[in-house]
Amino acid sequence: MVPIHFPTFMKSIRIGAGLGFYGDNWEPVAASIEYGHVQFIASDHLAELTLAILQKDRQRDPSLGYARDVVPMLLRLWPLMRERGVRFVCNAGGLNPMGAAQAVLAAFAAKGWQARIAVVTGDDVLPRLQDVSTPADELAHLFTGEAVSQVRERLVFGNAYLGAAPIVQALDAGADIVITGRVADAALFLGPLVHGLGWTLGGATEPQDLNRLAQGLTVGHLLECSGQGSGGNFGSQGAWKDIPDLAHIGYPIAEVWEDGTALITKAPGTGGRINFDTVRQQLLYEVHNPHAYHSPDVVLDMGGIVLHDEGHDRVRLTGARGQAPGPMLKVVAGYRDGYKAEVTWGFSWPDAWDKSQAAIATIRTQLADRRIPHDELFVEYPGLNSAHGALAPLPDAGALNAMNEIWTRLVLRTPSKAAADGFGRLFPWLALSGPAYTCGFNGLHNTSELLGIWPTLIPRVRVEPNIQVDLLGGAP
Repeated sequence: MVPIHFPTFMKSIRIGAGLGFYGDNWEPVAASIEYGHVQFIASDHLAELTLAILQKDRQRDPSLGYARDVVPMLLRLWPLMRERGVRFVCNAGGLNPMGAAQAVLAAFAAKGWQARIAVVTGDDVLPRLQDVSTPADELAHLFTGEAVSQVRERLVFGNAYLGAAPIVQALDAGADIVITGRVADAALFLGPLVHGLGWTLGGATEPQDLNRLAQGLTVGHLLECSGQGSGGNFGSQGAWKDIPDLAHIGYPIAEVWEDGTALITKAPGTGGRINFDTVRQQLLYEVHNPHAYHSPDVVLDMGGIVLHDEGHDRVRLTGARGQAPGPMLKVVAGYRDGYKAEVTWGFSWPDAWDKSQAAIATIRTQLADRRIPHDELFVEYPGLNSAHGALAPLPDAGALNAMNEIWTRLVLRTPSKAAADGFGRLFPWLALSGPAYTCGFNGLHNTSELLGIWPTLIPRVRVEPNIQVDLLGGAP
């Protein structure tokens, strides 16, 4: 295959993937900074349910509510970034962006370091969700159509997905590090591209401008999941075995030119693989309609995208088309939704399956006899159907009874914390009075509060006027 050479007269910038979720590995990010010649890193700490985790932190300590891995990560990366002039964008602020920035600044101060940190706020729309004067047809559940009044009194957070504009503003103001709350994943990458390449963002209407934004959004989509964009989590049957050196995987890097053309690659000497198959798998990840992939900044049509595999961990991206975004922004809200408790119970051969079924029946009888309030007793069998659920039909009872062991996971969902706290007490006596050869119980005391998710839409005119960018800290 003949390599395709990009025009040297056109400006380009290089941006690398940061984390793909709260708790991800940042050593590949260090490799991108040291060997990948990047000018920006964009790091996505907020999976769809992460705000629920951060809310539980905030309930325990009001100063929390952010992704706490941002502090040790930046302690590791900042010396490398400072030396090379690399700038960093992340949404690790979660429910408390200012708290995250102050924690980073305090950690830096203890090392004698200085950095300009911009904080983006304004995504918190909980007051609007809780406002009883909000029209009944506004903020309805995105899938069921239920009115928000059904959960209003139980709501604990509500955040709109912001776009790239405040990130651009922060970078234009000279920020070394930008910490946001809930920003659309790909917007973390689009912001540095708009800033670095001088693209038109707000009010873009010309096809050329919208197509550039669409290319930038595609780049962000390809990089937002860290190693998944470079061969990690590769789902092709058998082919995943050929992905080299996952222990030292390199996260994807994009070089993007002024016209939006992009080259997806990774730092030399790192593991993983960038090729047509790994890139196209990530391209289709979490995409409902490839012809209308909505974001706050542009609506992406993937139908014309061309991925050209140039070999040597290089894939060229062209052909994304964009349309102007609509008047609504996506919101993720969370509400208190009861409690859960779970116990995993094992049984050994012989007749392990029949013992498991008898034990489940005993637990159901106790729940009924004691009139323990609950919405559901969920049952699954780790090693048999917990990965694929109904798509993994169980063998017949004879084959199941011939197995060495059957593990049974029982999860009680209940509106009552007392009922959840007491669930584990239904089990221990069965070690001697239940079916024979119990392998053991795990998790007899592990009550946790459940947070339900409320996806909805909100007019952007109710959100964007409240967005604020604050610049903290001094020059390094």
